[in-house]
Amino acid sequence: MTGYGSATKDLDSGKYTVEIKSLNSKFLELNLKLPKAYSEKEFFLRNECNKQIERGKVMLSINIESNNAGAKAATINQDLLKYYYQELKNTALELGENTNNLLSLAINLPEVVKYDENAVSEEEWNQVLATFQTALENFKKFRADEGEVLEKDLILRIENILTLLQKVEVDEPNRVPVFKERLNTYLADAVGKENIDNNRLEQEIIYYIDKFDITEEKVRLRSHCDYFIKTLKDKDANGKKLGFISQEIGREINTMGSKANDANIQRNVVSMKEELEKIKEQLLNVL
Repeated sequence: MTGYGSATKDLDSGKYTVEIKSLNSKFLELNLKLPKAYSEKEFFLRNECNKQIERGKVMLSINIESNNAGAKAATINQDLLKYYYQELKNTALELGENTNNLLSLAINLPEVVKYDENAVSEEEWNQVLATFQTALENFKKFRADEGEVLEKDLILRIENILTLLQKVEVDEPNRVPVFKERLNTYLADAVGKENIDNNRLEQEIIYYIDKFDITEEKVRLRSHCDYFIKTLKDKDANGKKLGFISQEIGREINTMGSKANDANIQRNVVSMKEELEKIKEQLLNVL
């Protein structure tokens, strides 16, 4: 589920910024971007996110702009630098290459320049933790606000399906007379009107009427739609459950379409499928 939350705190020691972003995902995928000094706090932060963020591709980043200019002062390992420089020079001379700029090359080699990573004090961690909690609350509020918008849209889609179902019920009784007329015309052209066995004709009509009957599908579809809305209004996280219900809704709509035998009903069934596809897309955002 998409979401965003951030918080910033300015103190004498520096500026602390925590930012949480998320994109749609069926599961919780958590990525943390922390200052090196906070590496030991990663497990704690992951646990907190696991408790309060149920789903989504989540990125948590913590940025600290320290006011202490010497907090990250660099130190140079002179012995190692000299060793690298001499090795590079010897190689260059042996190969007959230019020995210019070897110092700049040597200083960028591993372990030559080191930065002082100060340990995090208890006071500083408390400030960062408070900022993290504020960002997390803002993140959850963002998701809650988005959830209200999604709820209204999903209810509208379900209501549209039910409205289309009512249109199907209006057209449904017209199928039998049309089918009878079509069958009579076909038989009259094939064997002659005087040769039609009316008893057998009635049996065939009853057989096909039973095959085209969509009463059960209508009842189940309406029941699934009501259950969908009831589940949607539940306070618990029911995104996956709503996905299962939408599959059942789709099953009834498809069966109704296969039994339609009527152009108007088929058009309404296609419209139902369009609404259901929009529901399935939105359910990726629902926890």
